[in-house]
Amino acid sequence: MMYETNRAWIELNRDHLLHNVRELQRLAGERCALMPAVKADAYGHGDVLISRMLQDAGIRDYCTATVDEAVRLRRAGIRGHILILGYTHPKAFPQLEQYSLTQTVIDADYAEKLSGYMQKVSGCSRVLSIHAAIDTGMHRLGILYEDTDSILRLWALPGLQITGVFSHLCVSDGVTAEERRFTEKQIRRFRHTTDALHAKGLGGFRTHIQGSYGILNYSQHHFDLARPGIALYGVLSSRKDRTAAASATDLLKPVLSLKARISCIRELPAGESAGYGLAYTAKSTRKIAIVTAGYADGIPRSLSNRGHALVNGKRVPIIGRICMDQLTLDVTDVPAVQQGDEAVFIGRSGEREIRAEEMAEDAETITNEILSRMGERVRRVVVSSTG
Repeated sequence: MMYETNRAWIELNRDHLLHNVRELQRLAGERCALMPAVKADAYGHGDVLISRMLQDAGIRDYCTATVDEAVRLRRAGIRGHILILGYTHPKAFPQLEQYSLTQTVIDADYAEKLSGYMQKVSGCSRVLSIHAAIDTGMHRLGILYEDTDSILRLWALPGLQITGVFSHLCVSDGVTAEERRFTEKQIRRFRHTTDALHAKGLGGFRTHIQGSYGILNYSQHHFDLARPGIALYGVLSSRKDRTAAASATDLLKPVLSLKARISCIRELPAGESAGYGLAYTAKSTRKIAIVTAGYADGIPRSLSNRGHALVNGKRVPIIGRICMDQLTLDVTDVPAVQQGDEAVFIGRSGEREIRAEEMAEDAETITNEILSRMGERVRRVVVSSTG
């Protein structure tokens, strides 16, 4: 699909997103509600666009990393439950109430601060929804799972309503025996905590521990919520990843394509160099194309002289250094290439495809980073496909 006025753009395939929702829901179980991670601008896809499509599909639970992300969704008309997974500064506590947001309790002292705020502003005539983070072995955020007394004290704090209890799996993407043993240990620890709470007669809260790989690799475990992140967008963190869900790369469909425009085509004589630092020198006369995208648009500079794109169904190399706004391709072997043609960096052209996992591998990073660093100036366009 051509967008005549765009120098670079991202296509978001609505049908692929909805397909991924259905597949992840099937794995998570019918009694489990999906709570998609739309943090980091929905992993670079565009948080408002993605959340609106999810809302239309019946999703009513979301999680973000920051209060600013959550507020942006509310202002865009996103309804339902929005959980902030990370730290919110006390000066931003008023926004939690104003926008009906749910805050993660990252430790016992933080819970005291939230309670103190609610007592100050309302005398506890109102309550703030919170989810209690439980540390089952990642040692990042949360109250240690064994510290039952501190966890139980949350229910005694005025002004707080505990609507969720959760933890985070740190090696659920691994498939070694050691990684699987540790993940199962985390799940047992989490159940130990929730069972202890239920034994005390406490309820009214939802449980969640599985992210993308928790759903794909541990679908035999069922909780009230699941937090799909990278898998929701149809990719894995690395193309080397293996999952218990058979052929996960076929099960899920990539939502995002990254494309740009060829602005000009020229000849580079043998022995001449192109771009900053004379980083590429032609060994023979080459036909080169200048493309209107660079590292400010989400194409890592580390792909200089090593990345690829698709032009008219042909795979071509990136040559020379990638600039902030432009880069150069060797299109010698592409017949009839002309100004205005598309260059595809993630996605399909003809019968060929470059997946985000491949770009990440070439850049020596993970897909999550590649996608979440897509430039804000790149326009997001929603498309549909029956494929």
